[in-house]
Amino acid sequence: MGVGTVTDWQRFSLARARQSLRRSLARSRQQQAGGRSPRVQSQREQLEQSLQKLESGLIRVAVFGAVSRGKSAVLNALLGQRVFATGPLNGVTQWTRSVMWQLPSPTGTIPVELIDTPGIDEIAGGERAIMAMDVAKQADLILFVVAGDLTQTEYLALCQLGELGKPLLLVFNKMDLYPELDQAQILAQLRQLGRGERLPLGLDEIACVAAEPNPRRVRHERADGRVEEAWETPTPDVRALEEKLRSLLSSQGMALLALNALVQGREAERAIAQAKLDARSEEAEQLIRDFALYKGAIVACNPLFVVDVIGGTVADLLLVRSLARLYHLPMTSHEAGKLLRTIFVSAGGLLLGETLGNALFGGGKLGLLAGGFPGFLGMALSQGAIAASGSYVVGQAAKTYLEQGCTWGEAGSDTVIREILSQLGEEARGNRQ
Repeated sequence: MGVGTVTDWQRFSLARARQSLRRSLARSRQQQAGGRSPRVQSQREQLEQSLQKLESGLIRVAVFGAVSRGKSAVLNALLGQRVFATGPLNGVTQWTRSVMWQLPSPTGTIPVELIDTPGIDEIAGGERAIMAMDVAKQADLILFVVAGDLTQTEYLALCQLGELGKPLLLVFNKMDLYPELDQAQILAQLRQLGRGERLPLGLDEIACVAAEPNPRRVRHERADGRVEEAWETPTPDVRALEEKLRSLLSSQGMALLALNALVQGREAERAIAQAKLDARSEEAEQLIRDFALYKGAIVACNPLFVVDVIGGTVADLLLVRSLARLYHLPMTSHEAGKLLRTIFVSAGGLLLGETLGNALFGGGKLGLLAGGFPGFLGMALSQGAIAASGSYVVGQAAKTYLEQGCTWGEAGSDTVIREILSQLGEEARGNRQ
C-alpha cells in the first residue's frame, strides 16, 4: 500500500495485532504439555501464517456467487484483461484461482489478491465445499455477486458467509439487462433484505456493475445518408465496485487485514490451549480432587465459623493458581473476574451451610463439640461435603476460563480485536455524519 494511505489508527492496529500474534507464537513454542503433538504443530503453523500475512500487507478479496452470475467476468473487468475463464456453460470455474492486482489509489497502490471460487450451487458438500469455506475464512473481504433477485440458495449462502464476521460487499452484476425501473426495484429488495438480522448489510454496500455486457445493435448514419446497423459490445463498467473497493481498502484495509489475522490466530491459540488441557486432564482432575479433599477435611475439622469461609476461599484461589501453573496458561483479569464469581458462590454455599447448621443444631461446631461428638461429627461432615463440592466446581470452571483467557489480557487477540472493532465502528459512524 502506498505511503500516506495508512492512517495512524491503522498503524496502531497493525502494531497491536503484530504484538499479539508474536506473543501467542512465543507462548506456543514453549515446551509445555502437548507442545510436540501434530495438533499443536498444525495450529502453531497457522499462527506463523497469520503473522506472515500481516507482515506482507497483502489484502485477500474472495468472490462468491451462484453459477452464471459473472464472478469471473467481474474480476476480469477489475483487472482490465481476461485472466479468469468465462463462458456460456455453467460451472466454468471448478476450483479456486487467484491473481495479484494493484488497486490504484490517489496516494499509491493497494496490493490485493483476487480469489475466484466455484459457484455456490455446485460446491455443496465434499472437498470443494470445505475448500470454499476455508477460502472465506482466510479472506479479508468477501464480494458476493448476484444478477437479480436472490434465490433461496444465494440467501442461505450469504447468511453463512455473514456468520464469519467478515466485511461483505454485494455486487449487482448484469445491470445492462434490466430497464431502469426493474433495476430500482431489485436494488430496493436487496437493500430491504440487507436490513434483516441474519444479513446486516449497509445501504451503500451494493455495487452495481455490468462486467460483461451483451452485444447490442447500433445504427450508424454515414455522411452520404446511408444507415448501417452493426453489433457492438459495450465496454465493461465496474467503476462503482472499483471505487467502493478503493475507498474501503484505503481507509480500513490494514485494519481489516489485522482483524482477520487476529481472528485466525485466536482460533489457533484456543486450539493449542485445548490441546494442553487434554494432555494434562488426568493430572488436573487429580489436583482438583486433592484440593477438594483437603478443603473439605479442613472445613470439617475446623470449629471456627469465620476461618471456614476465609480458609475455603483461599484454598480455591490456590487451586486456580496451581491449575494455571500445571497448564502453563495465563489467568487474565478478564477471565479471573468471571472465575471470582464462581469462587464467591462457593464461599456463599459454605456460608449458607454454616448458617443453616447453626440454626438447626442450635449453635456452631464448638457448641456441638461441647455437647457431644456425634452431633459435631454430623455437622462437620455436611459442611465438609459442601466445601469439597464447591472446590470441585471452582476447579472445573478454572479449566474453562484458562482455555478462554489465553486470548485476553493486555495483548490478547480478543482484546485487540475488540479495540479494532471499536475503532472501525467509530470511523463508520463518523463517515455517516
